[in-house]
Amino acid sequence: MYVAAGILAGKLLGFSLHEAAWPCVAFLALTVCGWRTRWLRRLCAALAMFFAAISIEAWHRPGPPPVIDAGSKEIVILSGCVVEPTVFSPNREQFTLELDSALKARARVTLPLENDAPPQMLDYGQRVEIEARVRRPRNFNNPGTFDYALWLARQNIYWTASMTKDSRARILSGRCGSRFMAMVFALRVAALRQIDRLYGGNEYASGMMEAILIGETSKLEKVWTENFRRTGTFHALVISGVHVTVLAGVLLFFLRVCGFPELTSLAIAAVGAWLYALVSGMSAPVVRAAGGFTLYLIARFFFRRGRVLNLLAAVALVYLIWDPGQMFDASFQLSFLCVGAIGALSTPLLESTSAPYARGALRIDDIAVDGAIEPRVAQFRVELRLIAETIQLWTRLPLQWAMESLALAARFALFAFEMAVISTVVQIGLALPMAEYFHRVSFSGLTANLLIVPLLNAVVPLGFISIFTGWRSIAAIAGWMLRLSARVADWHSHIEPGWRIPDPPLWLAIACAACLVILAVVFSKRKLRYAAMAAALATFALLVWHPFRPSIVPKTLELTAIDVGQGDSLLVVFPDGKVMVVDGGGVLTFGAHPRKPNLDTGEDVVSPYLWWRGIRRIDVLVVTHGHADHAGGAPAIIENFRPKQLWVGANPLPNVVAQARRFHAKVRSLRAPDTFAFGGTNLEILSPPEGYQPTKSINNDSLAFRIGYGARHFLLTGDMERPMEARLLASAAGLHADVLKVGHHGSRTSTTQPFLDAVAPSIGIISDGFENSFGHPNRDVLARLAARHTSVLRTDLDGLVTVRTDGHKLTMDKMLWHEASAWWMGERGFNWAAIADR
Repeated sequence: MYVAAGILAGKLLGFSLHEAAWPCVAFLALTVCGWRTRWLRRLCAALAMFFAAISIEAWHRPGPPPVIDAGSKEIVILSGCVVEPTVFSPNREQFTLELDSALKARARVTLPLENDAPPQMLDYGQRVEIEARVRRPRNFNNPGTFDYALWLARQNIYWTASMTKDSRARILSGRCGSRFMAMVFALRVAALRQIDRLYGGNEYASGMMEAILIGETSKLEKVWTENFRRTGTFHALVISGVHVTVLAGVLLFFLRVCGFPELTSLAIAAVGAWLYALVSGMSAPVVRAAGGFTLYLIARFFFRRGRVLNLLAAVALVYLIWDPGQMFDASFQLSFLCVGAIGALSTPLLESTSAPYARGALRIDDIAVDGAIEPRVAQFRVELRLIAETIQLWTRLPLQWAMESLALAARFALFAFEMAVISTVVQIGLALPMAEYFHRVSFSGLTANLLIVPLLNAVVPLGFISIFTGWRSIAAIAGWMLRLSARVADWHSHIEPGWRIPDPPLWLAIACAACLVILAVVFSKRKLRYAAMAAALATFALLVWHPFRPSIVPKTLELTAIDVGQGDSLLVVFPDGKVMVVDGGGVLTFGAHPRKPNLDTGEDVVSPYLWWRGIRRIDVLVVTHGHADHAGGAPAIIENFRPKQLWVGANPLPNVVAQARRFHAKVRSLRAPDTFAFGGTNLEILSPPEGYQPTKSINNDSLAFRIGYGARHFLLTGDMERPMEARLLASAAGLHADVLKVGHHGSRTSTTQPFLDAVAPSIGIISDGFENSFGHPNRDVLARLAARHTSVLRTDLDGLVTVRTDGHKLTMDKMLWHEASAWWMGERGFNWAAIADR
C-alpha cells in the first residue's frame, strides 16, 4: 500500500530523485536507530517506504524522447538490429528495428507486400539497413482516449517506419543481440510456422491459435473476437497468467506421474513457465504469473504455506520496483484485482459455504472420517450414503458404484457452484476498472466464463502438443474446441444486454473501491459482512445504472470536432440538452480487396470521448454521406448510444440504415429547403436539394445544414464540394454563419472564395489527420480563410476543438491548451476536474 501510494505521489507531484531520496534515508535512519515507541517506529518505516517508492518512480521516469531530424514525407536511411523478427499479415510484413544509437530506441517497420513480390524473412539479431518514411506515433487528442504513443514508448518504440513499395532490407555484416534471445525467437518462429502448417488455408484457425498460444496478434481480426469482448470472455483468448497455470499444471501432472519429486517437478515447471513467457513475448500478465509460480516454489522449498494474498503482494512489490509505471497499466490492475478478489472475497465466501462440503464429498464410504469433521459436513456425508443406498435398492447397482457416482455428481455440482461464485465475485470486483477502461460490465459472462474458459484452457495444452508432435488430429480437436467456444460466445452475445457504461464520477469510483476493501476486511465478522456486501452491491448498481447527468453546459449551443484523424465526427449539444453526433469517423481503405481495419473509429475513438462526457444516449445521429471516413464509425455509435433518429442525405449506406432499424432508430432522409425547430434552435437543411439524384461524386451527396441560436449560426457542410456550393449560392438560402465546419477537410475542391464570402465565418473548424497523405488542408483554402481574418481550429494541430455560444457571444477551446496541465494516468488521459464537476 505504501509503495503504491508513493508511486502515485511521484506521478502526481513530480518529485525529483534528490527530493525523494533524502527523506527516505532520514526516515529509515529514525526507524533503525531512533524511536522506542512502537507506533512511531512503524510510522517512520511507512514513511521510509513511501519516499523510497517516490525515488523508484523518479529513477524510472522517462526523459525526453529521441529525435530523428526528418519530416514524415522524407525518405531516410536507417540501420540497426532486428529485435523482433518479421511477422506477416495480409498485404504487409512487419518487424521491429533497434537503431544504431546509444539510446537503443526502436522503430516498428512496415513493408507493404505486392501480390507478386516474395516476402523477406528477417531473423532476430540480423543487422539491416532500410529506406523508409519515419513518423512519430500520435494519439487521437481527445480526453479519455487510449495513449498509444505512451504504450509504444514503454516498449522503447518511438517511431513507425514505412518502407517504400518494392524495397527490401539490405543485410549488413555481423550479428547483434544475445544468443539466448536468438534461441528464444527461433523457438517462437518455429512454433508460428508449425501452426501455419497445421492449419494451412484456414486463416481464422491459424490467426486465433497464434494469438492464443504464442501471443502473435498480427493476423487477428477484430470481428473474430467481438463476441468474446461482448461477453467478458476476451481474457481467455489473450496470453495471460491462466496459460501459465494450465501449462504448468499439465507439466506437473506428467512429471509427478513419471515419478519426479514434488520440488523437482515444481522447479522444472517454473523453468518451463519462464521459457513460455520468453517465447510468448514477455507479456506482463505471463511474466507476473511466472514470477508468482517462482515465489510459490520458493515458499514450498522453505516449507511455507503459499497464501494467495501474500504471493500476490510479493509479486506486485517486485514488479512495481522493477517497473513502477505498470501500476497505471490496465493489464496490471485487472490481473491483480482479479486474483485479489478471488483471494480476499471468493475464498472466504466459499470456505463458509461450499468448500467444506466439497471436501466432505471425498471418500464418503469411510465412516471413520465423520467424527473428525464439522457436524454439518458429517450430516451431509450421512445423507449422501442414505441416498446411495436408496439408489442401490432401486437400480440393483453395487453400493460402491452408487456411492462413487453420487459423490462425483455432488462434487461436480459444488464445483459448478464455486465457479459461479468466483465468476460473480470477479465480475463485481472488476466492475470499476472494466467500466473505466472498456465501458462494459458483462452479465452473460457469469455463465459464458463457465463454458468458454475451460474450453480455451483445454485448447492451450492440446495446441502445444500438436505443435511439438505435428499431429494434425490433436490440432483438429483443438480447432474444434476453439470453434465451439466461439459458438458459445456468439449465443451469449445475443442475450447480453450490451449496456455501455460512461466514466463514473470520482466520488463513485472511490466509493466502489472503498466498499470492496471494507468488505474484504470485515468478511470474517458476520454482523458487518452483510452491511458491507449491501454497500458493495449498491455502488455496483449505481455504476451500471449511471443515473448522472452528462457534462454539458445548459442553455448553450456547443459544436465539438472530435479528433478522429483523417475523417469527420462532430458533437452538437443543443440548448435544451439534446445531443447530436454528426458522422462517426472511420478509416479509408483502398484496393480491390481491402482488409477491414482493426481500428473501429466509432467504438475506439468517438465513443470513449462521449462516455468521458458522461453521455449514455444521443438523440440524433447524422451521417452526411457514404464515405468511410464519415460513415465507418456510425454502426458502432448506433449500437453504443441507441439514437432516436438517424438523419441521412442522398444515397445512405445500406449497412448504416440496417443498423439503425435494428436498434429501432427512425430513419429520416432530409432535403432542402426543409426548416424546423430542434433542441431550442432553428435548423435549416441546405443540401441536398429536393429531387437531387446521386452522382459518382459522393461528396456532393452530403447533408449540409445550418443551426441558428439567438444571433449566432453554425454551418455544417460535410464534404460538400464546388458544384454544390455554387448551387447554394444560386439559391435564395441564407448562408451566413459565425462558425463554419470547413468542407471536405479543407480540400481545394471546397470552400471557394464566393462561398466563403457569402458565409463570412468568424471561426472555421477543419477536421483532418496529422500529416495526412491528401495534403489537407490545402494552402489556398488556408490563405482564403486568413484573408477573411477567420480563426482556424484544426484537429490535426489542436486536437479536439470546441465552440460554444449562448446566442450572443462565442467561446472556443482546444485540447492543445490543456496538454501542459493534463495528468496522464498510464495509457489514458484523465481530467479530474471535469469528472468532479459531473
